[in-house]
Amino acid sequence: MIIRTFDAGDRDAVIALWRDVFPEYADASRPQRDPALSIDNKMRMQPELFFVGTLDGDVIGTVMCGYDGHRGWVYSLGVQHAMRGRGYGRMLMLHAEAALARAGCPKVNLQILSARRELLPFYERLGYRVDEVVSLGKRI
Repeated sequence: MIIRTFDAGDRDAVIALWRDVFPEYADASRPQRDPALSIDNKMRMQPELFFVGTLDGDVIGTVMCGYDGHRGWVYSLGVQHAMRGRGYGRMLMLHAEAALARAGCPKVNLQILSARRELLPFYERLGYRVDEVVSLGKRI
């Protein structure tokens, strides 16, 4: 797999991938989960921290990250279902962590939906642990 920065030509492939691997993107009652909007927003804010993994020229995975000077965050780590279990998700995460480390980031955070707890073992194998915090949010 080749990991590189997202390019505008990847847009349709990334949207198709996200709609497949993130079922919550199909929920029309949650417009903030619109993959096209997520891409547009990322292109305005640290676009250099949006990566795609390709195999034979096809996008098979993605990861986005960001750094605010205090903490890094990882978003939208996803790999095609047929390509899982081959280490591609791990490679994408390590790539994101390395990019954040180069930016001076001391700690990386990520969130998973509580309905997706089956993802915890993957992140735990990468050294992530559940922080004893309550995550709050507000749409503005």
